[in-house]
Amino acid sequence: MRTPTILLTNDDGIASPGLHELALALAEIARIVVVAPDGNRSGVSHAITTGDSVGITAYHGIEGVRAYACTGTPADCAVIGIGELCDERPDLVVSGINDGPNLADDVNYSGTVAGAVEAVLLGVRALAISLASDPDDGAMPRRWESAAEQARLLVPQAFAELPPERYWNVNVPNLAPERLLGRRFTSLGRKRYGDTISRIDERRDERYFRVWNLPGRGDSEDPDCDIGAVLHGYVSITPIAIDRTDREELNRLRLAPVQGA
Repeated sequence: MRTPTILLTNDDGIASPGLHELALALAEIARIVVVAPDGNRSGVSHAITTGDSVGITAYHGIEGVRAYACTGTPADCAVIGIGELCDERPDLVVSGINDGPNLADDVNYSGTVAGAVEAVLLGVRALAISLASDPDDGAMPRRWESAAEQARLLVPQAFAELPPERYWNVNVPNLAPERLLGRRFTSLGRKRYGDTISRIDERRDERYFRVWNLPGRGDSEDPDCDIGAVLHGYVSITPIAIDRTDREELNRLRLAPVQGA
């Protein structure tokens, strides 16, 4: 039986403990290649390097796993990993484990999610995995083992059920494995960035602001959306399509009378 190849990337950087835990867990079921940024790239979204070169260096910090540090973005890592650094085209790309949730509108900003999206654009199925920890609380224990175990359990299901042009955005509560209540397939909630803008400094003609976000109050308790599922202790799995066309609105506009005709 052929051993599948899985490419791993992230946006927290090659030294992230979440990436290391993920690599060791998935090495039990697949051949692993890691291509990850050489430093933190959180929040870079789907930026890709087109006007400059991107450097690749062998990384020896994950025992028994072939790994490379990349000077570019998570999307760069997916492109170079799929096109150049895997001996054969990978069967799956897994991006994570992110330190902090990627829920609701986070998917538009997340470098972790972008690594999965770029893989799908290149024709490779993908998962984005995040641990719903508080990234601003360095003292909070991270239950990386919970997210890594969920990834290991989900990979066979992804091989069997994940269709083309889709990826799964997975968020795991920061709880011990035995405290997780199960898994839910969910819709995206809402988390509006810019709800709170704080002025933090002013120097002559320059003003400095910080943008905060607050979970949407209307759906945060709904266990059928990703925010609510995680709050209730469930692993959230949201299937997301790459094609963002609003088919219903497109059909309406096609049937509507042409203005001025």
